[in-house]
Amino acid sequence: MMTIDIITVVPALLDGPFSHSIMKRAQDKGLLTVRTHNLRKWAINKHAQVDDYPFGGGAGMVLMCEPLANAIEELQQTTTYDAIIYMTPDGKTFDQPMANQLSMLQNLLIICGHYKGIDQRIRDQFVTMEISIGDYVLSGGELAAAVVVDAIGRLIPGVLSDETSALTDSFQDNLLAPPVYTRPADFRGMKVPEILLQGDPKKVEDWRFEQSLERTKTRRPDLFKED
Repeated sequence: MMTIDIITVVPALLDGPFSHSIMKRAQDKGLLTVRTHNLRKWAINKHAQVDDYPFGGGAGMVLMCEPLANAIEELQQTTTYDAIIYMTPDGKTFDQPMANQLSMLQNLLIICGHYKGIDQRIRDQFVTMEISIGDYVLSGGELAAAVVVDAIGRLIPGVLSDETSALTDSFQDNLLAPPVYTRPADFRGMKVPEILLQGDPKKVEDWRFEQSLERTKTRRPDLFKED
């Protein structure tokens, strides 16, 4: 079983993503546990303060050292983490190989930034991995954390009804997935490729590979440059 703890200032933002569909199924099966922790539990005063103005001036607020350090250290008393992850726009870009790697770990702790981010000293002392989901800025790290957890969770053996499904997803082999079709075979004059109706698995596999290559060359030629 994998356990993922998430430290956040806005835990309600994470209620929905883990309460439905595949993530709910993973938790119901006992294969994944996702626990959210409100950072304000470790606030330093009666006003539940967890942020302060940045030294040197400038706009925005910064999540303070004390609440985050106290939260991490308390969680570490009961769990040994394989990785402590900070969601940040300047982290390494999240991709399928990274999801594959993380899905093989057992215990993860994810820190969701907010405002202008977290004090650099927390990153220096505790964080072992920094992840970005793209070159843009969100209001906080919660939605980014949900993306990472979803991508990891579906790879855990037993989560998907057909475990081979994840192996044929886009990016697993640095290729985009081929086009897919379902019934009816003829929709408003648009017909399913005949090869998919012939019942020859080898020909279908070859066709799908060719389609993946063509789609990747057309839409994401950069993927061929990875190696």
